[in-house]
Amino acid sequence: MTDALLAASHAGFSYRGGTPVLDDVSLEVHAGRNVALVGESGAGKSTLLRLLLGLATPTSGAILFTGAPLTRGRMRDYRRSVQAVFQDPYSSLDPRQRIGRIVAEPLRGLGLGTDPARVTEALTAVGLPADTATRYPHEFSGGQRQRIAIARAIVCHPKVLLADEPVSALDLTTRIRIVDLLTTLCADRDLTILLVSHDLGVVAELCHHTAVLERGRIVEQGATSSVLGAPSHPYTQKLLASVPRLPQA
Repeated sequence: MTDALLAASHAGFSYRGGTPVLDDVSLEVHAGRNVALVGESGAGKSTLLRLLLGLATPTSGAILFTGAPLTRGRMRDYRRSVQAVFQDPYSSLDPRQRIGRIVAEPLRGLGLGTDPARVTEALTAVGLPADTATRYPHEFSGGQRQRIAIARAIVCHPKVLLADEPVSALDLTTRIRIVDLLTTLCADRDLTILLVSHDLGVVAELCHHTAVLERGRIVEQGATSSVLGAPSHPYTQKLLASVPRLPQA
């Protein structure tokens, strides 16, 4: 048992007849301690995120929610406590629906009604005016659409936000604003983030703990300052060495 809000405990995953995608992965998300999951494409980050979202079942080990295995009977409470934001703000919003209905989607799914006040509160929390609810996704920029996606994720006041590359499709200035927004939401709403990201600058800014995934295994994890500042594993060292740097004057 663990006091973590969300955890992978010795989790493994293989597609039928295939080699393991994840092998003996253990990772914990504690309240108030944002966690980053980093690694190259194909390392297994997206598969682990699917397990943590309850969209797939581990073939070994378990996913734990508030210390107990995540089972079908616990999914309603889980969905209220854990929400997600994805990479592409252009494809994550239904273009046929008004923003108010999009943001209220988790409320309907959880049987919590569609109180417009809750939608307005969520939009205000991400820095958008109330009349945003009456408009359509095509009327907004990429950064504004990602704010709408975040509003949808926080409308039911979750404890954990699983964020899959939430700023990678945005320009630099907009990335900074979204990271600042996520930092504010963590402070104001007691929200804890599990961030999947290639951007180590965003990881350093937002996350307290970092886990490094290589070929389906966590090869290093610990305080972000230690993992990024003094990495002990050769793979982590290689990731850091690949980060572009400005030439010295």
